[in-house]
Amino acid sequence: MQTIEFWYDFASPYSWMAAERIEALAGAAGVAVQWRPFLIGPILRRRPDNPSPLQNPTPAQRTYRRRDVERLCARYDLPLRWPTSYPRNGLLGARLARAVAPEQRPTLSRALFRANFVEDREISDATVIADVLAARGFDAEALLAAALADDNKRGLMADVDEAMAYGIFGAPSLRVGDELFWGNDRLELAIAWAQQPWL
Repeated sequence: MQTIEFWYDFASPYSWMAAERIEALAGAAGVAVQWRPFLIGPILRRRPDNPSPLQNPTPAQRTYRRRDVERLCARYDLPLRWPTSYPRNGLLGARLARAVAPEQRPTLSRALFRANFVEDREISDATVIADVLAARGFDAEALLAAALADDNKRGLMADVDEAMAYGIFGAPSLRVGDELFWGNDRLELAIAWAQQPWL
């Protein structure tokens, strides 16, 4: 079975939309998904020629992005409450998603995305995170401790370096073998490639 690596950042609404869609689409196509939480911020900060549109958007970009997300959520039938603080810091979320077993990542990740983009909760706040985790049946205290362990912190930064080595420059990104697809709107294309490459 072919596998798609799904690289996602909790600050990204496009990563959230892909997270909500990827399992059903990939499953129907017979494609496995490897969930890879990471941070896009450090990659953007290392590229002074490409300043982050999240951190330094023009007013027109800010208006467009919000309306684009609203349109897409309506199309996908996803509830949306635009975060009162945007973009939120996804560092703790990425550490948590990395700390759980791979088979638990989809459930945990979607819960954190929904806390941010549906419930408008501050996902960088450990108290909020603990509540989200407990509501999904996770041992919040143990998982937060694992997430904040030095080896997990170092591992996440190694994952960022790995993403850079693959040429990843945005979130979400999808890898099928050596092929890279960027964006929620390339999800179907990546799955099709996993089924049958055409080049």
